[in-house]
Amino acid sequence: MDLNSPLFDRIRTQRQSREEPRESSVMRCDAPGCEAEGAYRAPMGRLREGQYFCFCLEHVREYNASYNYFNGMNDADVARYLKDATVGHRPTWSMGTRRGQAGFREEGAATEDPMGLYRSRFRRPAPAPKRAPRHSPVTIRAFVALGLEETADGEAIRTRYKELVKRHHPDANGGDRSREEKLREIIHAYKTLRAARLV
Repeated sequence: MDLNSPLFDRIRTQRQSREEPRESSVMRCDAPGCEAEGAYRAPMGRLREGQYFCFCLEHVREYNASYNYFNGMNDADVARYLKDATVGHRPTWSMGTRRGQAGFREEGAATEDPMGLYRSRFRRPAPAPKRAPRHSPVTIRAFVALGLEETADGEAIRTRYKELVKRHHPDANGGDRSREEKLREIIHAYKTLRAARLV
């Protein structure tokens, strides 16, 4: 870069100000006679939304303790205001009330379709056949562990559980612990079915 270029002669620079920086303007508390900093905002009230007082901490606490947005309104006005607040104070209309409009068809009246264009579109489908209740994969594994179908009722589950526990329990096998893992699996499966409220 050539510092002796004529282009550098045209650059204007701002002189550095040697004045001390000014103090930023500080908002004073809006409470009468208070000289403290008004660092806390408080709403001015109903019909003055978006406008705020600036108070110090002590005065904002006093103001908030006595603040009442509905001050000066009777109970009926408060109820009306709260009802309007549910829709954001916008006008609303009742749904489905189009009385007196031309072309409005009463509910249940037959639709005119002289050419039969909409018959297939508006036919109600046949109700789906009821299926057996579907179970979660964990529940299905529990049925498999007990050797039962998914449609087994509570009595069948209890009967099968008792039968398998008697068959695999070490006391019934002369103290043989080789079937202990299978017994744990059966007990866990039964607890799973009980948790699923099938027993």
